[in-house]
Amino acid sequence: MSRIGKKPIEIPKDVKVTQSGNSLKVKGPKGELENTFHRNMSIEVKGDEVIVKRPDDSKENKALHGLTRALIQNMVEGVTKSYQKTLDIVGVGYRAELKGKNLLLNMGYSHPIYFVPPDGITLQTPVQTQIVITGIDKQLVGMVAAKLRSIRQPEPYKGKGIKYSNEQIQRKAGKTAGK
Repeated sequence: MSRIGKKPIEIPKDVKVTQSGNSLKVKGPKGELENTFHRNMSIEVKGDEVIVKRPDDSKENKALHGLTRALIQNMVEGVTKSYQKTLDIVGVGYRAELKGKNLLLNMGYSHPIYFVPPDGITLQTPVQTQIVITGIDKQLVGMVAAKLRSIRQPEPYKGKGIKYSNEQIQRKAGKTAGK
């Protein structure tokens, strides 16, 4: 059995989980998430636990077992704690500022870039060179962070661009280092 898939998911007291078929709705203090899972996985809500079971030991069902359990765990964790990613902006003149809910980025292009966050995502700029992305949906937070990073990816010579705060940029030597 999948080591991750066989663990039951603990439901905190302030979280309510409702099931209809293979759809699960998780409601907590931070918000509400809903997801539909693969038809092969059977999901049972028993008391304060959610248990995911698979029909057989085929390769596909083994993979789906752990995935389904992890997705449900992320939903429960998201509505209780919420997720956060931090991006750092490196480079002279590169900066970000909030205009209402939208983000205005000056990234060395000939024009400023306006980024409109999707529903359920909150952006903050505690410093001009830092962006904090917060939301209850782990996948959506990661997608927004990746989209913002793709505006100006960090380059390997000086490290200029938008990077994750815990990311290490591998540096290359310039032309003069070869002599």
